[in-house]
Amino acid sequence: MKDNFETNEDFAIKLDKENPLSNFRSKFYIPENKIYVDGNSLGLMTKESEKSLLRVINEWKSMAINGWLEAEKPWFFFSEELGALIAPMVGAKPEEVVATGTTTINLHALVCSFYNPKENRTKILADVLNFPTDIYALKSQVLLKGYDPAKDLVLTPSKDGRFLEEKEIVELMTDAVALIVLPSVLYRSSQLLDIPYLTSEAHKRGIMIGFDCSHSVGVIPHEFNKWDVDFAFWCGYKWLNGGPGAPAFLYVNKKHFNTYPGLTGWFGNNKETQFNMSIEFEPANSAGRWQISSPGIIGAAGIEGALNVILEAGIETIRKNSLLMTSYLIYLIDELLTNEPYNFTIGSQREQNRRGGHIAIERKEYAFEVCEALKVSGVVPDFRLPNIIRIAPSPLYNTYHEIWQVVNKLKNIIDEKQFKKFIKS
Repeated sequence: MKDNFETNEDFAIKLDKENPLSNFRSKFYIPENKIYVDGNSLGLMTKESEKSLLRVINEWKSMAINGWLEAEKPWFFFSEELGALIAPMVGAKPEEVVATGTTTINLHALVCSFYNPKENRTKILADVLNFPTDIYALKSQVLLKGYDPAKDLVLTPSKDGRFLEEKEIVELMTDAVALIVLPSVLYRSSQLLDIPYLTSEAHKRGIMIGFDCSHSVGVIPHEFNKWDVDFAFWCGYKWLNGGPGAPAFLYVNKKHFNTYPGLTGWFGNNKETQFNMSIEFEPANSAGRWQISSPGIIGAAGIEGALNVILEAGIETIRKNSLLMTSYLIYLIDELLTNEPYNFTIGSQREQNRRGGHIAIERKEYAFEVCEALKVSGVVPDFRLPNIIRIAPSPLYNTYHEIWQVVNKLKNIIDEKQFKKFIKS
């Protein structure tokens, strides 16, 4: 791949002309005079989302309570409809996915259902590099079942603070493990774990396994059914562009539909009997049984519009373009910014099948200050301690020329010592 790239600006423009998704940029609202490369934290707003949001707002204005059953897309079934819409993108059946809650609430609901410690199987296996909210939730679930997180939450270590070794994870799949919860993509380094391999190894040992796919759904194809994943959950506001605080999603393999949810609520009831108002919970025969509360319809409307755009582009094409963009970014860093005085390094996997949609750019000194200077220059990245600038080019709305600009802005920041303005004395 490296030999096919060039460092000049004309080459970036050439890549844009060849980009099969170049027309999708016009479907988004792009912040004026900004290069937005933070879509792995909050995706930009699609014009389709604006339309679906306005539709629901107008339905609320004109229909009031009747919108639950008489809206263009009845609100009462909206969560299930969104789940069915995204299901092909993650390799699931329509009834196995539902839009509901938030990422952490969904994690609680799923772990509460599938973590059943008994006898010598008492431990949850997770990893030390996971996003903190997942670890907080897992610790609390261990406590709620009467066990000690210091002993019964096992965290796979990392040798370098960047990556995990799947073989080391498998070695920790002992007879004492009752459940495994791992990320699909590590939020700092962008390492993509081998989900089918880990799932297969867990099941060989009789262990259930689930994945937090917040940093992968929307930019990477998934095959949950083919891989036989037990459950998964993810947010709606990163690569899915659903909007700040958008509802999250959960997936449960159909083979577990007989599992009684550990946390129950009215919206998880069978739709046909929900309004019977019985005090006896009758769980839905779908992933919908893991819903707890009434859905936030206005927030969910933003996801609807964004999903339509993603589905139009096609997740396989999105992934192909994403890999080319991140490979190009790595190439430019290698060629222009690794030597003195720049000293940037790549903190992500270089193998395409081992990384997600963003790239971690590291610098031992003044990384935070460089990131602040980059923001002033008109780029919107994000920073992760201790020294990581995350660049996440969206294959739907970023351009190769913007990637070229970001790298050259980094070069200028070092050449002109712009970062020194942000050093606190």
